[in-house]
Amino acid sequence: MKNYPLTQKYDPVWLSENSMGPNPLWLMEDVCEHLDLRPGMKVLNMGCGKGCTSVFLAKEFGVTVFAVCLWIDPTENLRRFEEAGVADKVYPFRAEAHTLPFADGFFDAVVSVDSYHYYGTCDRYFPMQFSKLVKPGGQFGIVVPGYSKEFEDGHPTLGPFIGAEEFIFHSNSWWRKHWEKTKIVDMIACYDIEDSHGVWSSGHGDLAWPDFTNADTQREIAFVAMAAVKKGGNLK
Repeated sequence: MKNYPLTQKYDPVWLSENSMGPNPLWLMEDVCEHLDLRPGMKVLNMGCGKGCTSVFLAKEFGVTVFAVCLWIDPTENLRRFEEAGVADKVYPFRAEAHTLPFADGFFDAVVSVDSYHYYGTCDRYFPMQFSKLVKPGGQFGIVVPGYSKEFEDGHPTLGPFIGAEEFIFHSNSWWRKHWEKTKIVDMIACYDIEDSHGVWSSGHGDLAWPDFTNADTQREIAFVAMAAVKKGGNLK
């Protein structure tokens, strides 16, 4: 398993209590290695869940985080941000991905772990909505669950464990083409996170997906990380 030194700073009990899937700080730390996040930047954290990754971004990079989740009460997240000592840098919102209350070009960066696949596979979403949130020269850092290669008719062994949701699971080559064809961004990185199988197994309780991971005998489940820069300017 890859070493994640920034994540090691955080209480594993706190992380377990506030995670909604496989270790979100590992995923965020991995993709942030390919981003240039600096104090004072405005960063949108899409699908932030219970806010672990938003706390991480504020503490590790000093950025101002707009923490958006559809499923979690923003008042609950505010309490967590206050307890973590980052309420002056992290602002909670409840919003759906297609009705975000932000101006075009408002953000220096947008990040998301284990969320973007729910809405971002549509050909229209990135060019017509998501990319507009970031200023020219701004950054994108996304991690999504997927497969190590494409299975057009679904995975014969793994598919039954996740049902129709597997049709939003794609390979890193699929995601790279999905963004590059828009001609809006320059890709910085697009890869399978090291030991994705182990990351999948890092969930707790009903988040561990043991049947799914045990069935992955060929190590074909993945977490795909992508980093890109919007064309048309230099980030200040």
